[in-house]
Amino acid sequence: MPTTILHIDASARLSDSTTRSLSAQIIDQLASDQFPGQIIRRDLSDPLPQITETWINANFTPSDQRTPEQEQTLAQSDALVDEIQRADTIVIGLPIYNFSIPASFKAWIDLVARVGQTFTYTDTGPKGLLDGKRAIIAVASGGTAVGSDADFATGYVRHVLGFIGITDVTLIAAAAMAITPETTLKAASDAIDALAA
Repeated sequence: MPTTILHIDASARLSDSTTRSLSAQIIDQLASDQFPGQIIRRDLSDPLPQITETWINANFTPSDQRTPEQEQTLAQSDALVDEIQRADTIVIGLPIYNFSIPASFKAWIDLVARVGQTFTYTDTGPKGLLDGKRAIIAVASGGTAVGSDADFATGYVRHVLGFIGITDVTLIAAAAMAITPETTLKAASDAIDALAA
């Protein structure tokens, strides 16, 4: 059955990026079994706008009451929400910068976590609207051990994805690349080779 993959890279590096290399390997692994299909590409080295008061006011204005200017303000966010709604699988290349996620990826999160679009409020609390999707995250760090007390990236990303309904999350880690690059990268590559479509 054809599938749609949203491929996101958050590394500021356009070359010599471990996460870009790993996310591309994941795409190749999935494509061998899941195509014909579609890949939606989102490279966050092309900066996204930060949310502003103008954006917040537009977002909380009922859609049938928005001005043309408010619709334009939300256009980028609408496009990003559409991408993740259309995707069956989300592949994310995510470096750890200073113990957390890159600012570019935080901007993406802020623009896709929208009430009524990707989550809603219920009597029992928030409920994600993007259930039934799968996320595969390729993480790399220079010295931060993934899953350690110093890792403020992966737990946060799992939480945010779960918040919008994506609970099937696989983590491929190439941690501490500055310390043991060869063995770390091989372990990550082997984990990708073992991914089931």
